[in-house]
Amino acid sequence: MNIESETLDNGVLKISLAGRMDVQGTQEIDLKFNGYTANQKAVIVDMTAVDFLASIGIRTLLLVAKAISRRGGKMVLFNPDTNVSHVLEMAGIDTLIPICRSFDEARSAVAV
Repeated sequence: MNIESETLDNGVLKISLAGRMDVQGTQEIDLKFNGYTANQKAVIVDMTAVDFLASIGIRTLLLVAKAISRRGGKMVLFNPDTNVSHVLEMAGIDTLIPICRSFDEARSAVAV
C-alpha cells in the first residue's frame, strides 16, 4: 500500500492512498497516516486508487477521523471506487465520515 501527502491552500491536507487496505497494507501505512494527520484539522483522504478495504482499514480510517474530530477538525473520504464505497456504506462508515465524489465538495466539507 502507498501513501502520499500534499498540503493544499488554506491548510488542507490531502492524503492519497493506493492499494489494498487489508492487514498488510494497513500496517504499511498506519504510522505514516497517523503522523501526517497528527496536527491537522482539515484532511481529504483520496481513495481513488484503493481497490480493497477490509475491517482493519475501516478501523484505521475511523481512528484517524475521530482524532481529527477531537481537535475540532474534519476528515472526508474522496472518490472511493464502487466496491470500496459499498463496504463503507454497509459498515455505516458513510454516516460517520463523509464521502465526497467531487474535489470541490471535499474541500468545502473540510473547510474550518
